[in-house]
This record gives sequence, C-alpha cells and structure tokens, in this order.
Amino acid sequence: MLYQLYEAQRALMAPFADFAAATAKLYKHPLSPFTQVPGSQRLSAGFELLHRLGMDYEKPAFEITAVKSGGVEIAVQEQTALEKPFCRLIRFKRFSDDAATLDRMKEQPSVLVVAPLSGHHATLLRDTVKSLLQDHKVWITDWTDARMVPVEAGPFHLDDYIRYVQEFIGLIGPDVHVISVCQPTVPVLAAISLLASAGKPTPLSMTMMGGPIDARKSPTAVNNLAMNRSYEWFESNVIHRVPQNYPGANRAVYPGFLQHTGFVAMNPDRHATAHYDYFLDLVRGDDDSTDSHRKFYDEYNAVLDLPAEYYLDTIKTVFQDFSLVKGTWEVDGHLVRPQDITTTALLTIEGELDDISGAGQTKAAHGLCTSVPQERQFHYDVAGAGHYGIFSGRRWRDIVYPQVRDFIARFQAERVGKTPVAKMAKARPAAKKTRAPAVAAKTAPAKARRSAKATA
Repeated sequence: MLYQLYEAQRALMAPFADFAAATAKLYKHPLSPFTQVPGSQRLSAGFELLHRLGMDYEKPAFEITAVKSGGVEIAVQEQTALEKPFCRLIRFKRFSDDAATLDRMKEQPSVLVVAPLSGHHATLLRDTVKSLLQDHKVWITDWTDARMVPVEAGPFHLDDYIRYVQEFIGLIGPDVHVISVCQPTVPVLAAISLLASAGKPTPLSMTMMGGPIDARKSPTAVNNLAMNRSYEWFESNVIHRVPQNYPGANRAVYPGFLQHTGFVAMNPDRHATAHYDYFLDLVRGDDDSTDSHRKFYDEYNAVLDLPAEYYLDTIKTVFQDFSLVKGTWEVDGHLVRPQDITTTALLTIEGELDDISGAGQTKAAHGLCTSVPQERQFHYDVAGAGHYGIFSGRRWRDIVYPQVRDFIARFQAERVGKTPVAKMAKARPAAKKTRAPAVAAKTAPAKARRSAKATA
C-alpha cells in the first residue's frame, strides 16, 4: 500500500513541479516583462528550487562519447555486450583512425567494472569508467530497475548475482581485471572464489573498493541498522509490491524511494545546506555552481528498486550471518572459499572518511585470500576521502586512479610476458596474512591493420 500511496503523491505533485519550472522561467527569461518585477531573481530561484524538489528523476545516461588516450582524442560508443533479465553488460567500444593509437589500444587490459546494486544506477560510476577508458577496454554491469522486470522473469537472489558475474567474466575472458565498488565486493569475491574452487580460470586481478567484506569491523550507521534489526523486521517494513503502472507489477521489491529517504537521512543537514546554497547561487547567477548542483543531484536522486529476495539475502548473508568471513556461505551446494584463489592479484581500497563501509571492512579480504602470494596483495588508504571520493571526483582522478592503473598494468605485463611496471609508489603490500577461518568439512570440487576506421 505504501508504494501505491507514493505513486499517487508523485502523480499529484507532477503538475505543480511543472508549474514551478514554468514560473521560474517566467521570472528569469530576458524577454519576459516579469523580470522587471522587484525580487524577480529570488522568485525565479525559489520556483526553480521547488521544481527540483518535486520533479521525478529518471535514470541518467553515461554520456561518454570521447576520451583522451595517449594524448589523442578517441571516440567511444556504448554497446550492449549481453542482456539478461536483471542486468545489461555494457561495453564502451573505443574507435580510432590512427594506426599507432589503434595498436596501443588493442594491447591494453580488459576491465570489468561491477557496479553496485544498492539503490543508485551504474551511471554513478561515470567518472570511474571515463578514467579507465584512457588506458583500458572497459565493460560495466548496468543493473535493471526491478520494477521494470516482469514477474514472469522469476526472482533474483544474491546467488543469481554471483552467477551473473561469473557469466560476464567468462564472456570477456580469463585475462580480465575485475573492479568492484561497494556492495559487489562480497558477491564478486564469492564468484571468483567459486571459480577457483572449481578449477576454472580466474581473473588476473581483482580491485575491491569500499565494500563490506567484513561488516563487523568499524561498523557504520548503515551496518548498525542492518545488524540490529531482525530479518523479519526488514521483510515486514521495507518490502512492498510494485504498482500496476509498471512492467514489474506485483513484484516484491525494496523501493528506490525508501532507499533515497535513507540516503538523505544519513546527512540531512548537508543536503539542506546544499539546496540553500543552490538557491543563493541561482539568485547570484553563479551558473557553474548551479550546474554542478544539478549534475550531482540528477544522479543522486535517480534511484532504482531492488528485488526483495536479493536485498533480504544480502542483509542476512553479509550483515547478520557474516557468512563469507565465517566460512559458512554456500552457493549451489558449494562453500565459498576465498582461500582457494591462488593467482588472482588483490588490491583493496578504503576511504579515510568513508561513512558507509568502515575502516578495515574491505581490507579484510586479505585475511581471507590466504593462498594469494603476499607480493600479489596490496592495500591503499585514501586520505581525506569519503565513500564516493574513492571512485569519483578529484581524489579518484588524481590519487586513486593512478594506483589502480599501475596495479592492473603490473599484472597485465606479467601475463603477457613483459617487464612489469615499476612498483606502485603509494599502495603498500597488505599486512601479513592470517589463517583463513575454519569451514565445514564439505568443500567444492577440487590481424591485418585496416586503413578504415577501426576499434578497440
């Protein structure tokens, strides 16, 4: 019923939001006589703010059409490599007519970015992808809003997430480097562990950024909520049915609007200040600041519904039972054993001021991957960075990305038999490994250059 009430409220507010947008333009347009009204700038700014507060936010586009690689601008085209009911695997195909640039791009590493399925769209990682495209072939998981998936497509569990990741790795090939950001660090580690246990090829490297590998360490407000409420509480209070006006009608979901409310509730003062500053910037005519505000909140306010079974599985497995770190997690009858990973290099990254995944939670992966040689394990703490700062913005571009790039290049060079790049300057080897947690007795089974436009 709550979802239906929300939809009714949204439909009721839509005309008022449109009216506010039109009125804001009426008091701002240079040809409008209303611009001569005393206080017109404040009136326009006020109505613009009302419009932003009441409007619907659709999924943004990646809008990555070109990047610079080796000082040369190259075109980028977004392509769907594989489409499944709950996810599209997107490849950002790069194009160049320059023969030298093409040869260089063909030799660059392949990277799979596993985006979080935790409320926001994959476009939240736009900055991550854009940086990676300078030196890599890039794929990303673009998770589908559950309200758009018909009930006939069936459920989507955490185990299905793992199977999707394994399928994507298999499609790209074993020479891929996998980057997981936030929530997917856990299922990605599980996916690679199960591949290793089954004797299948594993990625060359895995980079894990700001994720709850062990949510018991330095628990944040997000962790405490998940740990202190019962599974039944989440099932009864946050799971609702999709209304009839969507393709996924009657599907049980954790609605995006509830997730967005939770995001804002974590830092209400910060958001209130940001919107007041936006109002003042509109009055002053500070176009750069207002554009920056719109760009951020167009992304931040665009949320998606999560399949109920996936969300509840995550709550129980990651935040209540801690099944990964306790060695009790089973997928399709096989234990998840990170200690079976032997060749995949590991880099973990944490932000000093991360208020979503606390200090030590991601680094805990090193204590689980005990069979990965010490010289293939690295950890990097990003000073002054919050959760979003480790994969987006200035700190990501100037500080974090060079570490990720050099880490990938190091083990790509090793794979193709070339001299590895110089040792990463700031990322340090992980602390000495500890023994993996004991687990139950049951274990898993052991081309010619083309003169026309070309791609990479």
